[in-house]
Amino acid sequence: MYNSLKKILPKDFLIKNELFFRRFISIFYWGNSHQCTICDRKFRKFLLNQREEKLCPGCGSMPRDRRLFAEFKKEFSNQEKIRLLDFSPSRSLYRRLKQTKNIQYFPTDLSTDFISEYQYDITDIPKEDQFFDFIFCYHILEHIDEDAIAMKELYRVLKNKGTAFVQTPFKQGEIYEDASIKSEADRLKYFGQKDHVRIYSVDSLADRLKKTGFEVKIKTFGEDDYFGLRKDETILLLTKN
Repeated sequence: MYNSLKKILPKDFLIKNELFFRRFISIFYWGNSHQCTICDRKFRKFLLNQREEKLCPGCGSMPRDRRLFAEFKKEFSNQEKIRLLDFSPSRSLYRRLKQTKNIQYFPTDLSTDFISEYQYDITDIPKEDQFFDFIFCYHILEHIDEDAIAMKELYRVLKNKGTAFVQTPFKQGEIYEDASIKSEADRLKYFGQKDHVRIYSVDSLADRLKKTGFEVKIKTFGEDDYFGLRKDETILLLTKN
């Protein structure tokens, strides 16, 4: 139903009124078979998007959003006041984090595709050293030409003992990148998306982050049908000591 609305209503209008529409739609999905880790509501089933990903009927969260928030809650104590930098946040996470007590939230995006309040260039973040306690860098680095500079900036602005969550699309083997591939058509062909500039493997991305100074923990998860989480999903958990 929500996908049908996307076809007939202007994007800006739909985003502005999304929660109203979702409150109506979610009535038809009430139940106890599944639960969203972000909005905490329970449903009889999840919605499916065009890629067969399970979306929350209540807040629209994707599986990777729900996994990220579940892992973040393991690291974050509600008793502490923290600063969180979130690159290109999903709308479901943005809304939840904006209203979470003790979080000073910095949602940032250079495009107009995401809700944000800042426009930070990841290769030149306008904050002092050791400013953030947590960083979400999800599906960002594969867009960045100078990813080594971006990694150094993430390391610089993260506090000692701070934590960053990183995810990109992954492949087997080595990183595939070629600076001569410029056109959108060729990038779609070789990197899987028209605005990507490389494809990482898990180990190769971890190695680049380690060279920057991070301690890297690779976490790969199994499927969780109750929370609508995918199998074989990988998150890189970065710490700075």
